Amino acid sequence: MTDGYDFFELGEFSLQSGSILSAARLAYKIYGALNAAKDNVVLMPTYYSGTHEDLEFMIGSERALDPERYFIVIPNMFGNGISSSPSNSLAPQDGPRFPNITIYDNVIAQHRLMTEVLGVESIRLVTGASMGGLQSYQWATLFPDMVRAIAPVCGAARCSRHNFVFLEGVKAALTADAAWKEGEYCAQPQRGIKALARVFAGWGLSQAYYRNRLDEQLAFSSLEEFLVNFWEPEFLRRDANNLLAMLWTWQQADISDNSLFGGNFETALQAIRAKTILLPSATDLIFPVADNEYEARQMSGAECRPIPSINGHFACAPLDPSDGAFIDTALRELL
Repeated sequence: MTDGYDFFELGEFSLQSGSILSAARLAYKIYGALNAAKDNVVLMPTYYSGTHEDLEFMIGSERALDPERYFIVIPNMFGNGISSSPSNSLAPQDGPRFPNITIYDNVIAQHRLMTEVLGVESIRLVTGASMGGLQSYQWATLFPDMVRAIAPVCGAARCSRHNFVFLEGVKAALTADAAWKEGEYCAQPQRGIKALARVFAGWGLSQAYYRNRLDEQLAFSSLEEFLVNFWEPEFLRRDANNLLAMLWTWQQADISDNSLFGGNFETALQAIRAKTILLPSATDLIFPVADNEYEARQMSGAECRPIPSINGHFACAPLDPSDGAFIDTALRELL
C-alpha cells in the first residue's frame, strides 16, 4: 500500500509565527474512493517521526478504517522527512535553519489540502495517535462545522508541563552527541539518536510491560537486545534535524494557542462540537488518562474511554491485537 503518495504544493506558506515556509510541500496518501455524497471522508494525521506508511496497519477490510467504505486521507506532518522538513528543504531553510512549525500550521495546511485539492466539505472522522491526536483536537476547534467526529488515540489537546520536561530529556540526549554540531552534521549523530531511543524506551512502554517481560515474547533474548534491535532502529532511520523540528512542534502544542482562543484552553475545548471519544491508554506515561478526563469534562458530550492496555503509549501501535480491536470498536461507533 505504500506506493502512490502525492504532494500538495503550498508555495510560500505563511506560518503562525509570521515566518514563511518557502516552497512548502504537504505529502499525503489516499486510501479508498470518495463517494457521490462526499460524506465518507476520514482524516488520519501522522504522529511524531511517523509517515503515512507507518499508519497503514490501521487500514484494511477487517478494520474500522475500511478503504472499501471510506475515503481515508493521511497527511504527513511537516518535519517528518516527506512533507517539507529540515532534511529536504533548500537553503536558507535547510537543516537547523528550518522554521518552527506548530500543530496549528499543520492543520491549516491540511485544511487547504482537503478543500482546495480534494474538494471535501465535510469530514466524518478525524483520528490520529499521539501527535496525530493533537491534530485531531485542533481540527475540531478550528473547523467545528466541518468535522463530525474525532477520536484522539493516546494523545491530548496540549503538551502538558510534565510532557514538556520528558521531551527536554529526549532533546538533551540527542544534542549531547559531539557529532551533532548544532545541526550542521555531515553524518547522522548516531550516538545521540540511539540515546534518544533509550529515553523513549522508558516512556513509550509501561512499567507493567517490562515487569511482565513482554519484550521477551517478541523473541528478544535480553533487555539490551530489545533496546538495540527494537527501539534504536525506529529512530536511526530518521534524520536528527527532523526529529528535533517535530519535537519543537510537540512541545509547543496547545489547541488554544492561537488568535481564535487567545490561550484559553477551556474555551477551546468547549468549542468542539464533534462527537468525541477520547482513547487514552490506561498505562500511558506520556499522555496520561487524567489529562483526557479533564478535557472530556470541558467538552459537551465527550467520552473518555481508556484502552485497558499494558502497553503504555504503544497501545496505539500494532503490538497487541486486543488494543487494536478496542480502538476499532470506538471508531466504528463514531463512523
